[in-house]
Amino acid sequence: MKKTLITLLISGAAYAAAASASQASYCSNGNKVTFAGIDWESGAFVTEVMQRLLAKGYDCQVDAIPGNSVTLEQAVAMNDVQIIAEEWIGRSDVWNKAAKEGKVTHVGQTFLGASEGWFVPAYVVKGDPARGIEPLLPDLKSVSQLQDPEVAAVFRDPEEPAKGRFLNCPSGWTCEGVSTAKLEGYGLEKLFVNFRPGTGTALDSAIASAYLQRQPLLFYYWSPTAIMGKYDLIQLEEPAYSDACWAELTSADGKRDGACGFPPVDVAYGVNTTFAEAAPDIIAILEKAVFPLQDINESLAFMKDSDATAAEAADRFLKDKAEVWETWVSGDAKAKILASFE
Repeated sequence: MKKTLITLLISGAAYAAAASASQASYCSNGNKVTFAGIDWESGAFVTEVMQRLLAKGYDCQVDAIPGNSVTLEQAVAMNDVQIIAEEWIGRSDVWNKAAKEGKVTHVGQTFLGASEGWFVPAYVVKGDPARGIEPLLPDLKSVSQLQDPEVAAVFRDPEEPAKGRFLNCPSGWTCEGVSTAKLEGYGLEKLFVNFRPGTGTALDSAIASAYLQRQPLLFYYWSPTAIMGKYDLIQLEEPAYSDACWAELTSADGKRDGACGFPPVDVAYGVNTTFAEAAPDIIAILEKAVFPLQDINESLAFMKDSDATAAEAADRFLKDKAEVWETWVSGDAKAKILASFE
């Protein structure tokens, strides 16, 4: 009886060890982890950090495939890409459909406290006394006021001066489709040119240029970003969010007879479900990896002010903010990551 018990204990321990080894073997088996190469600042920064954690701490082979958010979400559904480091949950028909089909899921929370909406520079409403600039629209508070042709005219489009300009996201970004639907829902499509810059960098450049020249500008933006940290901006009020309204705005064939504010922000790591089942050790890291919003904004401002890449900002974060990320990884991984910078 005693011998049998000992045998069972040994067998159980061996099984547990084998299971543990199996769970930790995704990268050791030579599998590659491919990330979505998203090109907006916060997404690019977080992606670079997470790639380094896996490569330096766990000897993973990592890669990133560039593309717009819709294409990359489709790639995750097909397991051509395993991880989107910044997926705004519930915003995309493509992602929602793949989630219902069980092809993708979301893990953890990339960061907390983010927001998005339509903005104007504060000097449009408050003026800029230091520069002797009077407010152009001192009563502007809400999107509904944009329906006034005189208000729209303040944001004059240089190519179609009879209309105002709304600076949207680049084509292919989920937020571009939502804001386009909102322009229709608010009845603004005849008053504003729906201007889509070619890239996220072009969007930022347009905002920075207008701000430095104190020109009026109406645009979509979000946090965390360097733009939100660098400039004084005012978010325009919108009707309260509702599930029914949002369903219409985010559906390709939805009604456009009204619109509403953006939903509460839920940002997570979007992953392929087959990958999630095969790599529980990596999923465990993602579940813990919550970036403080202040640290992201600080890193993004560093990128802007120093003309640094997302990779350089990620290295800086890992060197200077070990107290943030050390709880996400094992002790051995932490030591290997820190040693890589020596």
